[in-house]
Amino acid sequence: MKHVKGYRDLPLQGPVKVGDTLYLTVWAPDHSSVKLKIDGGEEYEMEPIGEGYFLRKLPFKAEFNYKYLLESGEYPDPASRYQPYGVHGPSRALDLSFKWEDHSWKGLPLEKYIIYEIHVGTFSPSGTFDGVIEKLLYLKELGITAIEIMPIAQFPGGRNWGYDGVYLYAPQNTYGGPIAFKRLVNEAHKLGLAVILDVVYNHLGPEGNYLWAYGPYFTRTYKTPWGDTFNLDGPHSPHVRAFLINNALYWIEEYHVDALRVDSVHAFYDASSKHFLAELVEAVEEKAKELGREVIIFAESDLNDPKVIRSPELGGYGFHAQWLDDFHHALHVALTGESQGYYADFNGLEDLAKALLFSYVNDGRYSKFRNRFHGAMDPSLPTKRFVVFAQNHDQVGNRAFGERLSQLAGLEGAKLGALLVVLSPYIPLIFMGEEWGELNPFLYFVSHSDPNLIEAVRKGRKEEFKAFNWSKEPPDPQSVETFMRSKLSWDLRIKEPHSKIFALFRKLIELRKKYIDLLTFKRTELQAIGLSDLLILKYRLSPDKSLMIVANFSDEEREVNLGDTWKLIIDTSHDTWGGPREVNLSGDLLISKYRLYPKSGILLERISDRA
Repeated sequence: MKHVKGYRDLPLQGPVKVGDTLYLTVWAPDHSSVKLKIDGGEEYEMEPIGEGYFLRKLPFKAEFNYKYLLESGEYPDPASRYQPYGVHGPSRALDLSFKWEDHSWKGLPLEKYIIYEIHVGTFSPSGTFDGVIEKLLYLKELGITAIEIMPIAQFPGGRNWGYDGVYLYAPQNTYGGPIAFKRLVNEAHKLGLAVILDVVYNHLGPEGNYLWAYGPYFTRTYKTPWGDTFNLDGPHSPHVRAFLINNALYWIEEYHVDALRVDSVHAFYDASSKHFLAELVEAVEEKAKELGREVIIFAESDLNDPKVIRSPELGGYGFHAQWLDDFHHALHVALTGESQGYYADFNGLEDLAKALLFSYVNDGRYSKFRNRFHGAMDPSLPTKRFVVFAQNHDQVGNRAFGERLSQLAGLEGAKLGALLVVLSPYIPLIFMGEEWGELNPFLYFVSHSDPNLIEAVRKGRKEEFKAFNWSKEPPDPQSVETFMRSKLSWDLRIKEPHSKIFALFRKLIELRKKYIDLLTFKRTELQAIGLSDLLILKYRLSPDKSLMIVANFSDEEREVNLGDTWKLIIDTSHDTWGGPREVNLSGDLLISKYRLYPKSGILLERISDRA
């Protein structure tokens, strides 16, 4: 194996079935020999093929379980396609053939994304991929265009957020495994729903991680808060980079996934001349062209650095869009008044208006939370390159008690947040259950088997909360009860006022689709002002047409003079949406003044011929 330049020149690891032959490949540069051990006792010597790779070809007659024998012991396959007995059990070689029915599906352009975030284990009663399938038609009727699945790479036990995954190529066994996940993607595409998969390439979980036994997958030069990070720039790093990049391409090609959300890109450490993230994005774009369909790659980043989504020609990584935490933080402070932890950096409505206009709030200014200057600004970046939310798994679940916005700001506050998220100039994300004002918390949960690790997780969670000064003891992450409390209460959706909140979300999404060109605006066509406890957001759709949102964040009524005649499109405080206002708003109500209820917002369309 000569002239290795990148992932394309290196073998694909794991079991690959071609016709009636199974090719098993593993990278184990720390070993002079490797054996394949099949359940039942058969052992086969692996053939070294150069650069630390070993290969064995076998006639494929039926599925079988296997491990690799190294000098130090026997271990599952680092690129296992399925772990039916969990992270410590054998890997399974299986036929991944599937009868796809999505041949006409070509994906969605970025500006069409309306995202709904799902944790498979708590989303449905069964907590499986098939349980998600049962709810797809519901999501379609809500108006969602893309579902975001939290990580499914095999993790320990059956209760985990997914960020402790250790087999990146193996869909979680307790969710249903590989074929069930293919079935989910297939059914989503048949309904016109895109599928985003969260992937974690900055670290592996602590339990069941046996990659260290094979070779230098990890570096000691850098460290993440969650454990060892991958070796992206040291000796042998091209093989590690190939392992990760091929994983991304595997989800796209083998499972027809439409988009990837790369977790915590701020936790990647790479001093190479070409950063791993830039190479990853480039590989995904090349695969999309090869397949002839849209594939989006999102970044979760708190760097506030435009290089994450800036084009490679301008020195960026080239991600198509990124999660925008600053919008969430400013909105959260405005709705709740909280100022602990990272919320200390945000001033409510003033910063919310800034987030709407310029995306990054910390754009090079001093961060009290970090005790340093943070971020940069690039107003040339289109608004469709950012994803915003009032809630997501991080912002809810990383609270000590997992409270949702419906508890922290009340149902009226949660509806106001929804108005600003769904009708923002950005890509909106809704966290599962948010659309009916779910009251159950979303807590942090795990199901490890090592008592020392369990205790370390408990201690680590307590340390995380110190900056927020939460005095009470957080729920035990290992407890089954903690997991069960985090499941959605679907029966709540059909009870008032929750059924009316659901109707509001449907209406807001319908309006967003009507005014979809919100996402195509130049920032110069957008105005946002935070005045005391009022926020005014105005879109200039055309020379003779404008939209305006007026939001009252106070606990008292506020009368506003609109300075023109506007048509009232929606008022979140109306009884139609479960609010206290009972005045009849049917028909086209034309107003130039309006009294806003506490924690409410209105959407207006300008009907006069003045700008």
